[in-house]
Amino acid sequence: MPLPAGTLSILSDMFAPAVLVSACGSLILTTSQRLSRSLDRQRAVAHSLRHHQRQASPEQAHLKRQLSFAARRARLLQQAMTVLHLTLGVFIASILSIGVFELTHSAATWLISALSVLGAGLLLYASLLLIRESRLAVADVAEETAYLLEAE
Repeated sequence: MPLPAGTLSILSDMFAPAVLVSACGSLILTTSQRLSRSLDRQRAVAHSLRHHQRQASPEQAHLKRQLSFAARRARLLQQAMTVLHLTLGVFIASILSIGVFELTHSAATWLISALSVLGAGLLLYASLLLIRESRLAVADVAEETAYLLEAE
């Protein structure tokens, strides 16, 4: 049975935001994994710090810096997760509005455009947060490497 003429047009209009929904899903998954690893690192450093708190030592100062890095990374990743989930919701709203407007023959294309621009802006902001977190992770490793090389 052939599809009605307008159905193909509706489906093709909804395809672009659907690809962005898929991209957001992938970013949410990888960011969630990064957040889990960051929280595990934070717990491990906190455990080591509790072990070394009995005596003041260079190790204790190093662990406090490491804990600070881990906490900042976790905050950035949590912010990125929030923005990515908002982005996902905006792109889904965009898909739904395209379908509704096509079915009702409405001319409110400004809403679709606004949702698309908002979604793209949120995706850009989430990307910037993830870049900041990655730079912080590299700085964390550099600090730890410098500490270990000094200890030798």
